Amino acid sequence: MLNKDRRSFIKTSALAGAGTLLTGTTTSASTPAGNTQGVQAYRRLGRTELKISDISFGSSRLRTGQEDLVHHTLDRGVNYFDSAESYTGGDSETVLGNALKGRRDKAYLVSKTLTSSSTRASTMMHDLEGSLRRLQTDYVDVYMNHAVNSVDSVGNPEWLAFVDQAKAQGKIRFTGISGHAGRLIECLDYAIDEDMIDVMLVGYNFGQDPAFYEGLTRGFDRIATQPDLPRAISKAKEKDIGVIAMKTLMGARLNDMRPYEQAGAQTFAQAAFSWALANPNVDALIISMTGKDQIDEYLGASGATFVTAQARNLLDQYAHLNGANYCRHACNLCEGACPYGVPIADVLRTRMYATDYEDVTFARREYALLESNADACLNCSGEPCQDACPNGIEIDKLCAPTHRMLSLRPGEQLS
Repeated sequence: MLNKDRRSFIKTSALAGAGTLLTGTTTSASTPAGNTQGVQAYRRLGRTELKISDISFGSSRLRTGQEDLVHHTLDRGVNYFDSAESYTGGDSETVLGNALKGRRDKAYLVSKTLTSSSTRASTMMHDLEGSLRRLQTDYVDVYMNHAVNSVDSVGNPEWLAFVDQAKAQGKIRFTGISGHAGRLIECLDYAIDEDMIDVMLVGYNFGQDPAFYEGLTRGFDRIATQPDLPRAISKAKEKDIGVIAMKTLMGARLNDMRPYEQAGAQTFAQAAFSWALANPNVDALIISMTGKDQIDEYLGASGATFVTAQARNLLDQYAHLNGANYCRHACNLCEGACPYGVPIADVLRTRMYATDYEDVTFARREYALLESNADACLNCSGEPCQDACPNGIEIDKLCAPTHRMLSLRPGEQLS
């Protein structure tokens, strides 16, 4: 565990690095480099044999009336649209269904449902059929067990019974799991070993890969976590399971990086995408797209197969600016630090949605889905967890404010 002196050293190193890493090379990019040409590469999604756009559309923040964003993305060549029944209270799927009406043959559709170890196959079928109605289609190309964080849930025999029935009825073509929580690696290993999935969607970014930190200055004292995530991804590819990355922007604090971006060169987002796409074990990535200019900027990284020196500089700079505040959710090295069982990594993940993504509504929905929350932190000194993060995150100062910000008040409902 970190002691307080080492935590302070990490913070000091981060701030010092932020001021010196790109000295003399920072120029403000007035207009982020975009790509009106659209998608430049389509990749094989493992054993599914689907050829999908290497940068694809995540709909977790898609809201009523935003069909034009879907049209714009489709017109730019994106053909893989990731959704879930829980996204924006079902509005996300409704918008996708409206936007893809008459163009269903141009898109691969994905949906997901949350399950537990006791969820029945009939409930899963009910959820799938609800998604199909909202998406205005009679099948989805991939259906996933969503936000997995328990091997018991992944191994629920009802899931396998449901999959067999849904496939026989032509309602799904392929199956998968998605996750970014503390027990992700256990769930991935189980699903891969049991040959249960065709596709997996995982939180993966440069800040979660130990290989990234090998390139940082020795003076930047940081323990690289997540050593098992690259291993699990490689293991999946050995079995020809499709691998899609999400959470590729490490918190997506894009405005922090605008002053360091150079006109005509890659933006931070494009650099982060190139890192993920350069991994030969990653087939593609999905990213929430909330504006047309943003879509064009993101697609500017399509076709990337390596990380340029300029892109690496931007990633290094971002790590120095935000590394001490970003929770690597699936590392879960803080598990067990809280005597009250607070799921620290999940709490901090929902905080990220509110503070980094600046989407409090989405954050509150995700927080409400947690089986347990940070209520216990309100009356705790914070001492049990204050040194539990090997990356120096001040857990003891973050969980209680997160609960106050994201929990529902008596009589309050999610908007």
